[in-house]
Amino acid sequence: MTTKKKLSVGLIINGIVLFIIGFICLYPFLNVLAYSMSGYNAVLSGKVTFYPIDFNVDAYRQILGKTQIWLAMRATTIVTVLGTALSLILTIFAAYALSIKDLPGRKTFTVFILFTMYFSGGMIPTFIVVKSLGMYDTLLSLFLPQAINVFNFIVMRTFFRNLPESLSEAARIDGASYMTILFKIVLPLSIPIIATIGLFYAVAYWNTYFDALLYIKSPEKYTLQLRLKSLLFEGELNNSGANVEGIGTQVMTQSLKMATVAVSTMPILLVYPWLQKYFVKGVMIGSVKG
Repeated sequence: MTTKKKLSVGLIINGIVLFIIGFICLYPFLNVLAYSMSGYNAVLSGKVTFYPIDFNVDAYRQILGKTQIWLAMRATTIVTVLGTALSLILTIFAAYALSIKDLPGRKTFTVFILFTMYFSGGMIPTFIVVKSLGMYDTLLSLFLPQAINVFNFIVMRTFFRNLPESLSEAARIDGASYMTILFKIVLPLSIPIIATIGLFYAVAYWNTYFDALLYIKSPEKYTLQLRLKSLLFEGELNNSGANVEGIGTQVMTQSLKMATVAVSTMPILLVYPWLQKYFVKGVMIGSVKG
């Protein structure tokens, strides 16, 4: 009976601690949502914490009514979808090839790839290469030069190496080629790691900012993060507030900023729950061995 009481007390304490940690992690985002959905007077008086006061969505109407936001959303979606697909394909092929033990020069290729993880050509040489290849001011510059992330490659290669060798050997005895083994055996067993690495790539491309700042010149090709910077720091939103047409309610700049942050963050957050069940399993399995 005493043991059961100790377990109950332990579970309660764990639950309380986890609730506090979860609330601390969620509070910044809840605060952003609360500010973006609160009334002008509530925001001005500093009463807003983690829930809206004088609820209204005028800030979202103001933000979503801007054509620039939708153009930026389209550009970011294109970069995220195409970049994630290309990066996954290249990472899968590279990781699978270098996970085969009898591949000639496997260690040499791996060393070359790992070298790029610690040393790079630098910002200016990379810019010159991008411009000389005709990718400057195009969306290709945002995902083609950095199509493979070395860390993601290592995690996926480790996952492939941890798969039972007997499966591949049996397929080879039956006459299957390496490509057949990859598509018929390896990939169906690798859904967790593919979903995990895909999420890593998607988040990175969705949040791309510095590359867009360097390589994108035309405003209609701005990514969402670059447009967000423009909205927040270059005065596209009025410094003292704006009147929403047909409503006559003054919307404070702070609410507009928070609404912009929420709009740029929400899509990628909605994707995560669909991949969450693969996330922990993929990372843990792909990082057990070096």
